[in-house]
Amino acid sequence: MSTTESGKDQDQASEAYHAKAEAVMRTFSYSKPDVTDVPRSARVNLGRTDIIRGVVQIWKKGGENNLHYHAGTDSLWIVLDGKARFYGPGDELIGEFGPHDGVIMPRGARYWFENAEDEDLEILQVVAYEEKDAKDTGRTDVSPLKHPLGAGLKVDAKTK
Repeated sequence: MSTTESGKDQDQASEAYHAKAEAVMRTFSYSKPDVTDVPRSARVNLGRTDIIRGVVQIWKKGGENNLHYHAGTDSLWIVLDGKARFYGPGDELIGEFGPHDGVIMPRGARYWFENAEDEDLEILQVVAYEEKDAKDTGRTDVSPLKHPLGAGLKVDAKTK
């Protein structure tokens, strides 16, 4: 094979690689859903690939979860609106976060959080999966659930 033919093969392989990724690229628009009649929490799925997922969680007054950790994912949390308190083992305060503040939670780190105000908490969660194509975050509860998992409104963001 000549150098020119080898270069063309590499160019074609490179173009195929990029085209495959660009074919699944999606844009979205987030807007807070009506949560007037939602008792505790809501989730707006922004999108996901084989290694990352984006979700906005909306927590009502008094919304909280239990001490837990994820063995298969790292998470980045950013408060969009409201105020959140994150706690670690023994209810030790990790931090209180307002809009544009947050925390990176490495896999294996134990935590729980709550809505720290009377108004709704909107918080962006970006999850990176340890294993490609993983569907399970490897959640392990350290303390009993305060509320059933999966309860609440679940909607998808609008695609553009």
